Amino acid sequence: MLFIGCDHGGFELKIEIYNYIKDVLRLDITDMGCFSKDSVDYPDIAEVVAKSVLEKKGIGILICGTGVGISIAANKVDGVRCALCSEEYSARMTRKHNDANILALGGRTTGVELAKSIVNTFLNTDFEGGRHTNRVNKIACQ
Repeated sequence: MLFIGCDHGGFELKIEIYNYIKDVLRLDITDMGCFSKDSVDYPDIAEVVAKSVLEKKGIGILICGTGVGISIAANKVDGVRCALCSEEYSARMTRKHNDANILALGGRTTGVELAKSIVNTFLNTDFEGGRHTNRVNKIACQ
């Protein structure tokens, strides 16, 4: 299961990424809001996506103006490992080494084509496990 959500600062990029995932990557994706440029509180969207990711054992994408606030909010949910990525290398490594289950992007800081590439990298990289499993367990909320 794949979930996407944003605040008003990430709305335009969310539409682009949603359509890319659905039409180009041909993956099922659930849009958890927001659904317009009207102001919303990013912690509310982060919580809805984070809980859906955990309940359905899925992957999430969150977008706000910079990606910072929404990633901080998502990481408050026990079991979430949300990584703000601004290039493909970080997206690859956070999946391989940190088993990140949510990707955060900045709608006002990341261009559409770069964001698509980051999303593609994140979605097509698996957790390596091994020595990284112990490290991921150490960062889990207790």
